[in-house]
Amino acid sequence: MKIVTYNVNGIKARLPRLIEYLTEDQPDIVCLQELKSSDDTFPIADIEAAGYGAVWHGQKAWNGVAILAKSGTPVVRQRGLEGEPEDEHSRYIEAEIDGLIVAALYLPNGNPQPGPKFDYKLRWMDRLAARARVLLAEEKPAILAGDYNVIANDDDTFSVRAMQDDALMQPESREHYRALVAQGWTDALRTQFPKGGVWTFWDYQAGAWQRDAGFRIDHLLLSPQAADRMIDAGVDKAYRGREKASDHAPTWVRLR
Repeated sequence: MKIVTYNVNGIKARLPRLIEYLTEDQPDIVCLQELKSSDDTFPIADIEAAGYGAVWHGQKAWNGVAILAKSGTPVVRQRGLEGEPEDEHSRYIEAEIDGLIVAALYLPNGNPQPGPKFDYKLRWMDRLAARARVLLAEEKPAILAGDYNVIANDDDTFSVRAMQDDALMQPESREHYRALVAQGWTDALRTQFPKGGVWTFWDYQAGAWQRDAGFRIDHLLLSPQAADRMIDAGVDKAYRGREKASDHAPTWVRLR
């Protein structure tokens, strides 16, 4: 079973690339972020035509998450995170697929920092941690997959100096991410590539793709029951180099 997290950076603009990926690679489950699409404009007909069922939590013009499954329509467990009722951002959706709990998440960027956007990022991470503890307590195979907007380690970026003032790499962002993992989650890509140097994102600016000036912010965290089934993890980097591609590459884990 191949489970993918993929920030598409606008599902309407990237729909040809997404359908191309689904058709060529045939992953079993795909978690999408940054749909930039309202619920009623989500392109479900195109996705179903490619052989996938889908559930989604959209928002006009920005944010938005979805879960696609080749085996049929996922069963939604939750949309959004508890703890901040006034939060209207569409950043979290959780579903069950063939006995596997899958959450697709799009964590706030947090820039500029310091400031209210960074404060919101940290509060959101606290809310995610609370939900993660609930999932672990169920003692079922579970995956928290998404764009975390956190560069967890120095070797997860092409340049520590270039990113040192960015919200993605602040000590508070890293501490929150590490505290989440320390609950008992396994960072699939980190486990597969313990020395780092693997990127999932390349900015559109300054020739970042051509220079391979990227960093790792797309993560798949596995519960102990899912980690026991892990075979492999990686990044489908070549898809980032295609015409009009997202600035993220599909990032995946394979389970028995």
